[in-house]
Amino acid sequence: MLRAWRFISTVIGIIFRHPVTGTTIIPILPDGRIILIRRRDTGQWSLPGGIVDWGEDIATTARRELAEETGLELVKIRRLVGVYSSPDRDPRIHSITVSIEAEVRGALAIGDTLEVSDAKAFLPEDLPLGNLSHDHDRQLQDYFKGSTILA
Repeated sequence: MLRAWRFISTVIGIIFRHPVTGTTIIPILPDGRIILIRRRDTGQWSLPGGIVDWGEDIATTARRELAEETGLELVKIRRLVGVYSSPDRDPRIHSITVSIEAEVRGALAIGDTLEVSDAKAFLPEDLPLGNLSHDHDRQLQDYFKGSTILA
């Protein structure tokens, strides 16, 4: 019993002492519009993305999260925008996100209605910058600059 408790304590310690890894997708439609989702918990617009599941790589996570949150298909990962690891980038937990630009296609259809209340395509000049969730304003600014960031 004591050995089992030590094992459980060790696993819990590892999980809660280390950041969670995820991905953020900057989805670009063929006409150049960028897809954002509206988070159900805060009501803020956000880039789609989420936590890497056990056994997944970043590309697989990006495809899954994009499909769940927007209904869109990831056609091609165009480039790495950055890796964002600031402890305060996500108000819920210390997380590290790998931000990618992706060519996408399909029709918008929210699959995960518990997390997402809306999904919308924006022309770059019409993005609601200034109050996006997490650090997504910064990620989009870095994307538009053509930068690859380690932050």
